[in-house]
Amino acid sequence: MAILAIDQGTSGTKAVIVDDDGIIAVSERELRPRYLDGGAVEQDPQELLTSILESGREAIQHSGRRLRGIALANQGETVLAWEPNTGTPLTSAISWQDRRAETLCAELAHHGENIHDRTALRLDPYFSAPKMAWIRRNLTEKGVVTTTDTWLVHQLTGEFVTDTSTASRSLLLNIDDVSWDPHLLEIFGLSEERLPRLVASDEVVGTTTMFGKEVPVAGLIVDQQAALLAEGCLERGSAKCTYGTGAFFLVNMGTTAPRLSSGLTTSVAWTLRGRTTYCADGQVYTAASAIRWLSDLGIIRSAVDIDTTAAEDSRGVLCAPSLAGLAAPWWRSDVGAFLTGLRLSTGRPEIVRAVIEGISAQIAELADLAVDGLGEALVRLRVDGGLTRSRTLMQSQADLLQTPIDVYGSEHATALGAATVARLALDPELSLTDAFVPWTPSRTFEPAWSDAEARNFRRQWRAAVEADLTRMDHA
Repeated sequence: MAILAIDQGTSGTKAVIVDDDGIIAVSERELRPRYLDGGAVEQDPQELLTSILESGREAIQHSGRRLRGIALANQGETVLAWEPNTGTPLTSAISWQDRRAETLCAELAHHGENIHDRTALRLDPYFSAPKMAWIRRNLTEKGVVTTTDTWLVHQLTGEFVTDTSTASRSLLLNIDDVSWDPHLLEIFGLSEERLPRLVASDEVVGTTTMFGKEVPVAGLIVDQQAALLAEGCLERGSAKCTYGTGAFFLVNMGTTAPRLSSGLTTSVAWTLRGRTTYCADGQVYTAASAIRWLSDLGIIRSAVDIDTTAAEDSRGVLCAPSLAGLAAPWWRSDVGAFLTGLRLSTGRPEIVRAVIEGISAQIAELADLAVDGLGEALVRLRVDGGLTRSRTLMQSQADLLQTPIDVYGSEHATALGAATVARLALDPELSLTDAFVPWTPSRTFEPAWSDAEARNFRRQWRAAVEADLTRMDHA
């Protein structure tokens, strides 16, 4: 029997049917967040649910298989208020990219060190709690306010739950105890909130009939942690990067949650078989969304044009495509993107190349920061996501990291990771290593630049970032 693994993301929802032989059927629905003034990024909750139901039912029909269970990977930090008795949304879904809670975070800045000590995260609008508090201040005091996974699971099963990996992205979870922290709730003014029950990823949380006959719902996990698992990053020090709407770098940190001074944060990777594993992570807020921005401007038609348009050399043009701010190690949500070094001879090819190098340069910075917690440099990076189709981006990443890049052999790493934890939930005797689908790289990119070339480029790129930050500070 098969697993329906649902990857509910920012730009789309994938429904993937997985059995012991691998992927049997796939159905997708595109989603377009609303990017509004003032840093607002919203989605229609009903559209998220509809995309799950339509893609899931279509994938089941195409597969012709009988379902054993349903798994759900979620966006992580996207939140909404809703009426728990009826399930009716009371607000839009406030995306992880939304920056409207910046003022609230500034008010709470004196709690930053305490929050970091308890959560291993940074006080930033990226995480759930500031957005939850913003909703309470500005939109509604009614109902409950939760991450989207809790609402979606409630729609499917009637249960009120969230898994530990999602909760660890909230700024409300004590990272060591893996429990809701009353002191953190008080800091954010959320002490009176009803919070979902915390569950492990390998737990059956309920059943649903919304895809046909009644089947268990199991395997709840954040999308990025699901990809980390699918790519076999089971040992401390193994790392992956997903290139989606944003780019997300994660490295397995073992069974102890480090507090990193480098700018990376620590989260629950997964709770499986009664044991919690942690990961360090860093984000590039705009990756595919930066490519979409180029498309909207008419510089390229779509992401498929990257390799045919990008110049071999940016000819001195540098870019930080930080259209939604900079995350680690800068944590500057107030800054925008920049292009520098433009000349009359600069054309579309150089601009596209500079944007690509800006994405890969940020990932290289994040990989360097992981050394703070690991004590050694990465020796390899596993990658997945739609942008891994770009040879230009992947080669640039290998060059700037000075590390081989292994491209995951499927476009559906997140769904396969969710299917893995669902298998563990449905078969208590199954081991972790036996649960995930083995894979080999579809392609490996070796560094073509010399170490000196990489160091020189990154030095120039960092100097451009610092110059832009200085300009912002004195504006």
